[in-house]
Amino acid sequence: MNRKDTVKLISADEMEFVIDKDAAMVSQTIRNMLTSPGGFAETELGEVTFPEISAVILEKICQYFYWALQYSRGKETEFHIEPELTLELMMAANYLHT
Repeated sequence: MNRKDTVKLISADEMEFVIDKDAAMVSQTIRNMLTSPGGFAETELGEVTFPEISAVILEKICQYFYWALQYSRGKETEFHIEPELTLELMMAANYLHT
């Protein structure tokens, strides 16, 4: 898989998650950041930094992106969310439009 097929998501605590671009595009916000015209850093570098999202939450979001891709392709499985992450995940999901 080459660099154009992946996206690097960086958490507030500087953890880096390299995921498939198709998975990242589940998020309307990330899609807009990566495809908008005008030479923005996110578009040029294929990186998006989230200064308000911790690594624990961003990791769960990445897992959700892959789950959502599978679900959209007909694989219906359950997506488990730990109760202690629920509030932070809801806020991040609202921001990411997922």
